[in-house]
Amino acid sequence: MSTRYSREKTLNTDQGEYTIYPFDELGTAATLPFSLKILLENLLRHGTEPFVTDDDVDALTNWDPGAEPAQEIAFVPARVLLQDFTGVPAIVDLAAMRDAMVDLGSDPGRINPLSPVELVIDHSVMVDHFGSADSLQRNTEVEIQRNLERYRFLRWGQEAFDNFKVVPPGTGIVHQVNLEYLARGVFTREQDGRRLAYPDTLVGTDSHTTMINGLGVLGWGVGGIEAEAAMLGQPVTMLIPQVVGFRLTGTLAEGATATDLVLTVTEALRNHGVVGKFVEFFGPGLASLSLADRATIANMAPEYGATCGIFPVDDETINYLRLTGRDESQLALVEQYMKAMGMWHDENTPEARYSAELTLELKDVVPSIAGPKRPQDRVALTAAKQGFAKVLQDYRDLHLVSAQESDWVEEGGPVVTGTEAEAGVPVTRGVDSFRLEHGAVVIAAITSCTNTSNPAVLVAAGLLARKARQLGLTTRPWVKTSLAPGSKVVTEYLQQTGLLEDLEALGFYLVGYGCTTCIGNSGPLADDITDAIHTGDLLVTSVLSGNRNFEGRIHQDVRANYLASPPLVVAYALAGNMDIDLYKDGLGKTADGKTVYLADVWPSSAEINKLVSDHIKPAMFKERYADVYTGNAVWNELPVSKNERFDWPDSTYVRKPTFFDGMPAEAAPTRSIEQARCLVKVSDSVTTDHISPAGAIAIDSPAGEYLQANGVEVKDFNSYGSRRGNHEVMMRGTFANVRLRNELAPGTEGSWTTCFTSDEVVSIYSAAETYRSADIPLVVLAGKEYGTGSSRDWAAKGPALLGVRAVIAESYERIHRSNLIGMGILPLQYLPGASADELALDGTEHFSIPAISAGQGEVEVKALRADGKEISFTTVVRIDTPNEFSYYANGGILHYVLRTLAKK
Repeated sequence: MSTRYSREKTLNTDQGEYTIYPFDELGTAATLPFSLKILLENLLRHGTEPFVTDDDVDALTNWDPGAEPAQEIAFVPARVLLQDFTGVPAIVDLAAMRDAMVDLGSDPGRINPLSPVELVIDHSVMVDHFGSADSLQRNTEVEIQRNLERYRFLRWGQEAFDNFKVVPPGTGIVHQVNLEYLARGVFTREQDGRRLAYPDTLVGTDSHTTMINGLGVLGWGVGGIEAEAAMLGQPVTMLIPQVVGFRLTGTLAEGATATDLVLTVTEALRNHGVVGKFVEFFGPGLASLSLADRATIANMAPEYGATCGIFPVDDETINYLRLTGRDESQLALVEQYMKAMGMWHDENTPEARYSAELTLELKDVVPSIAGPKRPQDRVALTAAKQGFAKVLQDYRDLHLVSAQESDWVEEGGPVVTGTEAEAGVPVTRGVDSFRLEHGAVVIAAITSCTNTSNPAVLVAAGLLARKARQLGLTTRPWVKTSLAPGSKVVTEYLQQTGLLEDLEALGFYLVGYGCTTCIGNSGPLADDITDAIHTGDLLVTSVLSGNRNFEGRIHQDVRANYLASPPLVVAYALAGNMDIDLYKDGLGKTADGKTVYLADVWPSSAEINKLVSDHIKPAMFKERYADVYTGNAVWNELPVSKNERFDWPDSTYVRKPTFFDGMPAEAAPTRSIEQARCLVKVSDSVTTDHISPAGAIAIDSPAGEYLQANGVEVKDFNSYGSRRGNHEVMMRGTFANVRLRNELAPGTEGSWTTCFTSDEVVSIYSAAETYRSADIPLVVLAGKEYGTGSSRDWAAKGPALLGVRAVIAESYERIHRSNLIGMGILPLQYLPGASADELALDGTEHFSIPAISAGQGEVEVKALRADGKEISFTTVVRIDTPNEFSYYANGGILHYVLRTLAKK
């Protein structure tokens, strides 16, 4: 409890009096970064709580930009944001916790969100149907049919839990709905007879929660288990971070888009190194960036590795709130509050102190793409052809399998090899025929929150389509095209401008409102395309306006995936191949044989800006969001139970998890890990996509076999993401990515490992079950940046259910390290310069790790080789805060919360 800093003042507004917690007279607070001012206000407002001390406030008010993070503080977000892939298992856990409370002899009603929780159903639609006017209707019908059990469960949760609202399917992408509707800017609530005003803050179960940072709202992605704890009143504990300032100057050059800017920013910040840090954008260049541009940059904070990528609150913030139909009284409160708190940004605002600074001149940004498998690997569009040539050569050198080794051949499929394969595989479709070649763009998707929040780039895509259409160009027949906007407002302004008709003429029909291709919901390719890929063992590509292009994510048959702006997605759909220079080779030919180049169809900034200003109005947003919670007839008609506890059905979508089975009322002392075996050994940049189940479920995978054994037909498998409420599916899919390269099963890709009880190569799930029956604990060995990517709680839940007790890595991504602790898995880190290779660990050893105690910084690990030689090495215990140790000692954060609530 803070005793020296109980400060509050009254803010008089046209709406009445509000109590606020200013810090203008504290230490060096006036020159703190904007984000740290938000954290400081949070501490002052919660100063009477036991988790806030005077030392915490002192550490923030006298923040040393150059110091390594050392002081732990608590952060209480104003709200929690969920999407359905991560939200369903979160609500499943809360339902199971209610059952566990009964088992502990306590009141199940204590398991209830204490702060507002909003869930947007946006990850369930898949692009099964495309290229026709009824694509949206048909995909929606399939979505409802596939996900009815999940939706019924969420309807129960909506009724059973207080402070929990669900935005029905078909509304938009969670981050765009958050930006356009849910965000408050300034929060208000009644407390002890007073009205409090304070900054809108949040944590979300999607790593791209940071998109809201563009609005000056502090928030970031956390794992589902950490979000659940926040819902139940637990503060988010964190070390006071370093803050990197990113100065922007000038304006974007003609032809450069916000997508090109964010890919440039991502590359620069990844090279600088901002994992675990905050990033703030400032400088005169802010004046030239729209709020949508800012949100595009903020969205990709996970891609550049930062906890957040925040912009200040200024006139542009208010303009956007007004544009999106917010009430004028709310706009007035946001401006008056921020100015009263010294958090408003204008030309008179003193520059903050930062831990480091980077500078970007906006005019230096050039049209770019990123790929083939990491968002930080930016390629200037002028060098795209050369870049792909290297990718193709690497594929020929390293990945082409012989005809004798091909699974396709074993299944009876023909194979084309040698020079014939290089010339492409012939495909006949009705009266038309073409050759599918290496580099063919088989997926072109305008999708994801990154860009579909930004009217400028979507209008640019529509204008490019219009110009191409006028010149008689069409997309290539092998390209699967799709348009999945982030909100219904997008469709309205594309219709009003007439651009939707132009996009549709090139095959970009509306396929759904939600996160589709970027999350792996790209749906199937046409059978003849799939056959041709397998026949020629072709390296085909996708181009999407997304933020994620990790291996195996977009589509299992598409090895090279490129991020690009929406207009470039359209351009590549016209060109049809990545092995092309869009500037020099052209996009296609007119009816009279004239080559059409990118410059011929690229719209000017003036054209784009005029359509945006003429057609996007506040009335659009007010109308579309007027009945956001009640306007979906299918959702409203779902039967719903009024029971306090969930009546678990016999379902392959939603099952009661086993995390709390047999949990004692008191936590046992931390245990040592003895004679553990390595389940998985991987190198650098292994993502949560590699670890956590995502995308399609293979027929012959352990998860596929489980579903078939439970009467589910292959056509009804749906995706791993949609089945996150069933731990039986998820644990079988853990480490099941088709591009996973486990060094314990050399020469393989996918879910394979060597089980050391028999020295056989088997599925990772099968090996884990064998080890479990023999009561053998497991470890994972990893390289740098272990757990990059989406904030998937199942990347920790799955390994925990498989029996993994510890991970030893060279470094971790922030969210995944936290999630491991949240599931009772010990994260250890090699000392600088050390690694599995440097220590000559090949994964065949027996590993022993002593029990960990509170505050312990290092631990000695012993690895016993088969020849009797013992390797002993020191690792850093990456349990960074006392609260994290409490969670680990209890077997996980939810176990800690359960025991705490049961004692009240």
